[in-house]
Amino acid sequence: MSDFNFHVKPIGLFDMLHFKKMVPDRKQALENGSLDPVSGVYDANRLADLLHPKTQTLTIAEIIDHGELAKTFVLTGDSLAPFRAGQYLSVRLKIGASVLTRPYSISSSPMWVKEGKYALTIKRAADGFASGWILDNWKVGDEITVSGPEGNFYYEPLRDAKHVIGLAGGCGITPFLSMAYAIRDGAEDFRLTLLYGSRTECDILYRRELAEIEKATDKVKIVHILSDEQKDGYEYGFITAERIAKACGGEECSVFLCGPSAMYAFVDKEVEKLKLAAKFVRHELYAAPAAPGTLPGYEGDPGKTYTLTVKRFGETLGVPMAANETVLVALERAGIAAPSRCRGGECGWCRSRMESGDVFVPEKLDKRRMADVAAGYIHPCCSYPLSDVTIEIWPEQE
Repeated sequence: MSDFNFHVKPIGLFDMLHFKKMVPDRKQALENGSLDPVSGVYDANRLADLLHPKTQTLTIAEIIDHGELAKTFVLTGDSLAPFRAGQYLSVRLKIGASVLTRPYSISSSPMWVKEGKYALTIKRAADGFASGWILDNWKVGDEITVSGPEGNFYYEPLRDAKHVIGLAGGCGITPFLSMAYAIRDGAEDFRLTLLYGSRTECDILYRRELAEIEKATDKVKIVHILSDEQKDGYEYGFITAERIAKACGGEECSVFLCGPSAMYAFVDKEVEKLKLAAKFVRHELYAAPAAPGTLPGYEGDPGKTYTLTVKRFGETLGVPMAANETVLVALERAGIAAPSRCRGGECGWCRSRMESGDVFVPEKLDKRRMADVAAGYIHPCCSYPLSDVTIEIWPEQE
C-alpha cells in the first residue's frame, strides 16, 4: 500500500468565532435591506437574455449562390447572441398553412457577431419541404425569425482531445467551416484535420474558402475524398477507419461527425473500429427520418392514419396524423406552432406530456430522461404514432 502524506488543519478559535457570527451577520444584513419593490431587470437576467434569447429577428443582407443546390444567406441584426463554432440556429417558417422550424448550422466565424452578422448555408434536400422553399423564396431584405444559438456540437477543451478529426459529408461541412474560421481568427484553440467527403469535385462546398483557411493557419488541414470520380489532388473512395487513423497520426484525437444519414450509417461503423472512448466521438444532430419503416425495432404500419388530439391553452384540437410522420410534423402540418429546436430528440424543447396512446421512438434518437419516460413525456420531433395519441403542449408565442 502506498503512503500518503496529508495535513488536516485543526479548527482554531478564529474559525469557531467566524461561524458563530455568520448567522447574526446575515440577520443584520436582511434587516438593513430595502423593502421597496424591485424595479427593472436583474443584471444576471439581462445578461442571460442577451446570451440566450428565445428569438432573434434578422434581415437577409446578402445571398451567395453555390450552384443550383445551395445558397449562403448572410443575416444581420442588432445585439446578436454570441455562439460557439458548431452551433445552429432554429429558423421559424410559415409555408402555406404549415408553421414549422428547421435547424441550420451557422457557417460563419464566431467573430462575425461583433459585426452583427451570422451566415447560414442551406442545401436543397431531394425530398425536403423547407430547404427548397427557402432557396426559392428568401430574398435580400426579408426579415426572418430564428432562435438563439443552440446545440452541443462544438469543441470543449475539458472533454475533447487537442486534435479534432472532422468527418463531413455534403452540407455537413457548415459547422466545420465555422470551426476552421474560429481557429484562424483565434476564437478557438485546437487542431482540426477535416476529412470532407463529396461525390464529385463540383459538389464540394466552400472549396476555395477552405483552401484559404488552410493557407492562413497550420492548425487546419483539409483532405477531400471523392466517392464518384478519381481526380488528381483528391483521394478516392469513402471515409474509412484507416483514413481516420491516418489523420490521427498515432495521437489522441476526438472525432466529430456531421453529414447525411447515409453517411452516418456507414461512418459510424468505421469509427467503432477505432475503439475510441465515448467522450471522444461527437455527432451533430440526427434528424428523425421521413420513413420509420426501415428503423430497427419499428413494428407499426406506415400506411395507417391516426388522430392526434392536442390540448393547449384550455382548448382541444383534433388533427389527422400519418403513421409515417412524427407527431411534430403532424402538428406543424396542421398549422399549430408547436415548440421545437433540434428536431432530433436532443434538446428537449418540444417535450410534451402524452395523456394516451402509443408511439415508437428510435433508440438512437431517444434522449429523454428516465423520469420523463416513466411519467409519459415524449419528444414529438422523434416520436412516430402507433395508435391515436392525445398530448398536451405548451406552444411558443405564435
